[in-house]
This record gives sequence, C-alpha cells and structure tokens, in this order.
Amino acid sequence: MKILLALIKKEFKQIIRDPSSIIIAFVLPFISIMIYMYGINLDSVKVNIGIKNDDANPEVTTLVESFGKNKYINSIPYDNEKDITQAITRSKIKGAVIIPNDFSKKLSKGESSEILVITDGSEVNTANYIQNYASSITNDWLMTSKYKYLVTPPIINTELRAWYNQDLNSHYFILPGSIAITMTLIGILLTALVVAREWERGTMESLLSTQVRRIDIVLGKYIPYFCLGLTSMIFNVSMCIGVFKIPFRGNYFVFFLVSSLFLFTLLGIGLLISSKLKNQFLASQVSLGIGFLPALLLSGLIFPISSMPLFFQYLTGILPPKYFIIFVESEYMAGTIFEIVVINSIFLTILGTILFILVYKSTNMRLEK
Repeated sequence: MKILLALIKKEFKQIIRDPSSIIIAFVLPFISIMIYMYGINLDSVKVNIGIKNDDANPEVTTLVESFGKNKYINSIPYDNEKDITQAITRSKIKGAVIIPNDFSKKLSKGESSEILVITDGSEVNTANYIQNYASSITNDWLMTSKYKYLVTPPIINTELRAWYNQDLNSHYFILPGSIAITMTLIGILLTALVVAREWERGTMESLLSTQVRRIDIVLGKYIPYFCLGLTSMIFNVSMCIGVFKIPFRGNYFVFFLVSSLFLFTLLGIGLLISSKLKNQFLASQVSLGIGFLPALLLSGLIFPISSMPLFFQYLTGILPPKYFIIFVESEYMAGTIFEIVVINSIFLTILGTILFILVYKSTNMRLEK
C-alpha cells in the first residue's frame, strides 16, 4: 500500500509540474464547449429566399407579406426569373418562391392552384427547410384568406407537441453530448502520453529497478488521472448548467457514477495505447484517430446510428461514447431513466474491465523483451 500511495503521489506531482495535463483537462474542454455552443447550431436558421409575384391581386400580396413576417425567412423580392437564377447560382439566396399570374384566379374558382418553390440542393437540410417553410406559410395564409371557404378543409388536424425539448433548441442536446466527445478526447489523451513519457525520459527503467509490482504501476496511473478527469468532468457540467443554462433534469449522483464508469473506460484506452507504442507523438496521433473521430462521427450525437451502414452500426457497439451520449442526453432532457442507466452502465463496466485487464497484461515489467 505504501508503494501504491508513493506512486500516486509521484503522478500528482508530475501533473502539477507538467502544464500540458492541466491544459488538456481544463483549457481544451473550455475551448471545445465554446465551439459547440457558439460555432455549431443545428436549429432552423434565417434563410434568404427570393419572392417573385406575378399575380396582381391585392389578396395575394398578403401571402408575400407572410413570407416576410416569418422568423425563419428573409424574403427578397425579384422581378424576373433570370435574376433569381443568378442569385441562387451565386449563393445570395438559398431558394425562391414564384407565384404564377393565375394563382388567385384558380383559387376563386375553387380549383387547385400551384406555386413554384426552387431550392439549392447543394445543401440538403436547407433545401428541406425551405420546402417545409413555403408549404406551411402558404397553407396558413390560405386558411386565413377569403379563399378558405372555397377549399376543402383537411379531415385531420395535426397538433404538434415536442416533449423534453419544448423550445426545439439544438444546444440542449449538443452541449451535453459534447461532454462525451470532449471527455473522450481528454480521457484518452491524458493517459496516452503517460507511460510513453516514462519510457522516453528513462524514468520507467528506474521504476522497474525497484520492488514495485505491476498492479501498483497500473493503479498508480489510473487513480491520479481518474481524479483529474473527474474534476474536468465537473468543470464541463458546471459550464453547461451554470454558464449556458442548459436544463438538467436527472440525478447528480447517478450522473457522476456513470461518468466515472465512462472515464474508467477511457483511461484504459489511453493507457493501452501508451503501453503499446511507448512514443508520445505516435500515442497522441493514435488517440486522436481512434478516440476523437469515432466519438464525433459514430457516437450518434450528430448522425443517427440507425441510418449508418450495417457494419458501422455494429462497430458503434464497442465505442464507449455511444453509451454515454445516450445516458447524458436523457439525464439532461428527460431525467433519470432506470433502464437507460442500467443498460449503459453494464456496457461501460464490461468495456472498462476488459480494457483494465488488457492494460495490466500489456504493462511490461522487463527492460528487454
């Protein structure tokens, strides 16, 4: 026990003396969370669209005004289609709505009338937004115009309600999810450089010449960086809740219990990389490649896992961020859900235990092999 405590004390002193660990644990998450808050936005934004009205009927003018009053649309009037084509080509507008000259005439006869909606398909999401906006605005206008008595009302009226995220604010799930992405990078980077640094500096040889046991070395690396990583986790959560006012509906104790399992798994990945490579540069590159990129692209935070090819759906089963993101988003938006907590905790425990065993087995206690 004295040897283990001495190793833990040594690691804490190295953390304090080495500013890179503090930068990774606190400066990197601060920069990351600021980028996720102010640089990434999945909400419907104000889109520039062109409006060309060929119908001189004053009633149709109110339809054009409805486009201008929508909070998601910045409407720009045009007189001819050539200008609209040039504006879309030059990305000045993302779409256009063209109202034909017989629009009101057909409606007054009770006939079906059409408007032309043109969208820039190079941005698929924006194109879908414009189509939905144009359809919604036109239908709302029709139900309040004098033509509403000439059209058949819909048989079913759909009432939309959003649960958990009533404001439909994408930051309410992006920022909690970013904690998983950031902690994946931090947890792996913190330990990916530890053992490699020991070998490069020659301190590992001095350590192996003592009576230290393999389990002492492993726990001596796990415990200090677990404490540092958990402190960084608290920092991230405090930023989300205290600074950016992201609502938290779960249980703090359960949250940090599952976070501890997640961090335990990440430290195992980092130590395994560090033990195998014994080179800080290679360890850092590999940790970015197998830690950050899969966590960002394959965790389900931005891209739904169900829409991925079957191979990648199976691949996500061994990625710790997948399980933690499901848990952390439910804690923030829905509250503590027993099934989600138990299932994801079991998977993280299994992964963390397997990685701990691999780290233990790969820790070399001989200078020559």
